[in-house]
Amino acid sequence: MQAESDDSGDDCPTSPTASGQGGTSRNSEVQSTLRTLGSKVEDLSTCNDLIAKHGSALQRSLSELEGVKLGGETGDKIRQVTERATLFRITSNAMINACRDFLALAQAHSKRWQKALQAEREQRVRLEETLEQLAKQHNHLERAFRGATVLPSSQTLEFNMLTDEDDENEFFDAMEDVQEFITVPADPKYHRSPCSCHSLCPQELEPVKKRRTRIPDKPNYSLNLWSIMKNCIGKELSKIPMPVNFNEPISMLQRLSEDLEYSELLDKAAKCQSSLEQLCYVAAFTVSSYSTTVHRTGKPFNPLLGETFELDRIQESGYRSLCEQVSHHPPAAAHHVISERGWTLRQEIALASKFRGKYLSIMPLGTIHCIFEKSNNHYTWKKVTTTVHNIIVGKLWIDQSGEIDVVNHKTGDRCHLKFAPYSYFSRDVARKVTGVVTDKEGKAHYVLSGTWDEKMEFSRVMQSSRGGENGTEGRQKTVYQTLKARELWRKNPLPEGAETMYYFSSLALTLNESEDGVAPTDSRLRPDQRLMEQGRWEEANAEKQRLEEKQRSVRREREREAARTTNPTEEGTHQDNYKPLWFERCDDPVSGEATFTYSGGYWEAKDQCSWEQCPDIF
Repeated sequence: MQAESDDSGDDCPTSPTASGQGGTSRNSEVQSTLRTLGSKVEDLSTCNDLIAKHGSALQRSLSELEGVKLGGETGDKIRQVTERATLFRITSNAMINACRDFLALAQAHSKRWQKALQAEREQRVRLEETLEQLAKQHNHLERAFRGATVLPSSQTLEFNMLTDEDDENEFFDAMEDVQEFITVPADPKYHRSPCSCHSLCPQELEPVKKRRTRIPDKPNYSLNLWSIMKNCIGKELSKIPMPVNFNEPISMLQRLSEDLEYSELLDKAAKCQSSLEQLCYVAAFTVSSYSTTVHRTGKPFNPLLGETFELDRIQESGYRSLCEQVSHHPPAAAHHVISERGWTLRQEIALASKFRGKYLSIMPLGTIHCIFEKSNNHYTWKKVTTTVHNIIVGKLWIDQSGEIDVVNHKTGDRCHLKFAPYSYFSRDVARKVTGVVTDKEGKAHYVLSGTWDEKMEFSRVMQSSRGGENGTEGRQKTVYQTLKARELWRKNPLPEGAETMYYFSSLALTLNESEDGVAPTDSRLRPDQRLMEQGRWEEANAEKQRLEEKQRSVRREREREAARTTNPTEEGTHQDNYKPLWFERCDDPVSGEATFTYSGGYWEAKDQCSWEQCPDIF
């Protein structure tokens, strides 16, 4: 399609459906739009003629007035009015001419659009007919082969690996950008029972501790965000003194721990026999971590240096999680999770953020690692950019955009995920995510599709081929022939009344719940955050200022101590020899990056109730 319309200077719109009816409706829509534009331009043209007529009459009258001998000031006024009338006429003519040019341009593009749409529709019909014919031939040969011989057991097993698990087998074409497909039922004789990781269900255990299901409703305090943000354009978000009115009553460490809401995906992945299928579940886990953000426009509390947060869910979900704020400038948190169900997760996340005026961009920096105990498969990936829109006016809303490569460093398998940015003009579903799982040779084995706020599905690739040059900028699209899609992950519904509780998920509601035995640096013990959760926002703001000033005072003292014991490398250089308590900096052997990894000792200290080494940060 692009090859036939390269001279238009614009990318073609989203491909139409294969049916002629869909293409006809789009053509009629374009024609209707152009007719409306034409009518409006004719109205403008009529107005232009009237303006020209009345403007000429006005200028003649003014010229006649100039001929009358009047006082100096009155004559000057008349000349001034004459000049303004002339400028008005020139501007009006320019506006109408621009509208005419626009109409001519739209009409020229319309012909190219119609031609491109027609070509695309015809090509899609030809492709469907060809694939349908091939499918019929395939089925015919398959039946002829079965009638001629009996498959040995080894061949039967091999063929069963290519069939689906129910009586409604479907093949469809998964395009890179467009979900267009045809279905061909497969012979039900070769259905297989699902593999172990498909049939797994999350282990249902009764929680030992009954967790809370509500927090106090958010008070209706109004505060103009723009009045605070307008003087902060271009600054780091972490350096903007924000009142608690724009926060949610959890810290960034607790927010990071929310990535574990769908830890059962990693439990399933740990039991997969195939590393490629395991990769599908890991990829779904990376997407699921964004599902909690769709309505969450509140800002988490910036953790104090040395602040920690533990999430002990051994009895409910089989894992223990620990976060620590390991750096304040730039703000960075280290996270370590160990699961009894066969996996370990670790990450160090530093947030780079810029306020751009109308929107706020948050770019997480750092690498996430997931290691499976049984297979020793080691996966890494990074996070995408989060954007908060409508900072100045309107309702705040969140978008996620970018690309993620989930890589298995042991096997070379890779899943490339695309988070499509929201576009008003796109016909795609909002918050769309697509992905392809390939082996180290680049061969595709699975296609993933869904949205980051609702669900993800995966389909096994049976065959792939390069299509015609109908992608953007003349690139070829790959056509994947796949089995019927199966669900990988679906978002849990929000608890009742979530809209008055900061849109917290069921897990988020429990994160700031008071708990015995945690370290004195735990986020649950942070007083300003606790006051805010209780709705006492004025007291929370005062407490927040006290804590931040205490942190600055401790840092100045630490820098003075460092200056006494070491020589500054440069004049005016600030020395800060701060070392985290539970994490240590080292070079990661897989990613090659310098990162903070868990050094041990936290859970042992908790067992012994021995927290003497913890700093007094609250």
